[in-house]
Amino acid sequence: MSESAKHPRIGILGGGQLGKMLTQAAMNFDLHLSIMDGSPDAPCEPYCHNFVVGDLNNADAVYRFGKQVELLTIEIENVDVGALRRLEADGILVSPSPEIIGIIQDKGSQKDFLRKHGIPTAEYRFINDSGDLKSFDAFFPAIQKLRRAGYDGRGVLRIDSRPDLGKGFPEPSIIERLVDIEKELSVIVARSRSGGMRVYPSVEMVFHESNLIDYLAAPADIDPRVEKEAEELAVATAERLGIVGLAAIEMFLSSDGKVLVNEIAPRPHNSGHHTIEANVTSQYEQHLRAIIGLPLGSTATLSPAVMINLLGEPGFDGPVRYEGLNEVLAVEGANVHIYGKKITKPHRKMGHVTIVDASRTAALEKALFVRKTLKVKA
Repeated sequence: MSESAKHPRIGILGGGQLGKMLTQAAMNFDLHLSIMDGSPDAPCEPYCHNFVVGDLNNADAVYRFGKQVELLTIEIENVDVGALRRLEADGILVSPSPEIIGIIQDKGSQKDFLRKHGIPTAEYRFINDSGDLKSFDAFFPAIQKLRRAGYDGRGVLRIDSRPDLGKGFPEPSIIERLVDIEKELSVIVARSRSGGMRVYPSVEMVFHESNLIDYLAAPADIDPRVEKEAEELAVATAERLGIVGLAAIEMFLSSDGKVLVNEIAPRPHNSGHHTIEANVTSQYEQHLRAIIGLPLGSTATLSPAVMINLLGEPGFDGPVRYEGLNEVLAVEGANVHIYGKKITKPHRKMGHVTIVDASRTAALEKALFVRKTLKVKA
């Protein structure tokens, strides 16, 4: 029997760009992938062995899909957890576990988890409706986050003072005291079923006005003390979760030098795209290694890198076209990833470019050229 035949049939819930890049990594191990997504035009559709159109929040659809595989994972956490629990009870391996996904789906549960385990995070309170906001004047300026359904920058807003209360979310949410942020960091951790772990070096993220990552620089330009503390917090978070697979731990470095965990993503993440070119083992290959029981790969950095998200330009909505692609492809060290989404919308993630260079400064200079040259339009 070949080694590939011993690997389980893997199902992925979600077929966006993360699903596509997981599929690309799986090809190197000859893994059999089935993927379910709500869109028939999902980026992964042409590449997986079996593609199913289905609602990720429909319990019956998720359960039927899961029964076709031996191991189930996710590329987005907005899925029906009840169906995952049923599948796990039936003997299907689910990584990350339904319990972890349930915690992550609710930002309030995330915060409570962090506080329970002594992991530092921003001060927060629960909000049931917009009327509750008036009770938290002492928190202003603050950040309000929907407890559920916030994704890709949605469901987050800043409230500076009482006059801003009218724009607050009326749904259940949390309100966080605003942190004076020096830098935003992310640390990706891989954990195997046996508890073995590998940690990627911290990256430094700069955010777009839409609350999406504009670009990131790897490794982060931070003091070794901060790097060590961020790594230790990421490891502690992954261990407390008991996750099998990948976890991206997003953090704040405050102006007074504190490292605070902001949010957790129990899957491959936007802040790890650069690992395809810049690290020995990409985050996508690492996630697959972790969930199917292969040895975890090296996370060592091969080269400094800057990753730029390609977002749909404001004012354009329709069949996509890319301006400046040839000019960017001529840049040494520029690696273009176009996700294959046929329709662009303002601020929609349509691709990314990773620039690798022996010099971090040179990579940043090239990234600025890429950002002003390559435009996503309709």
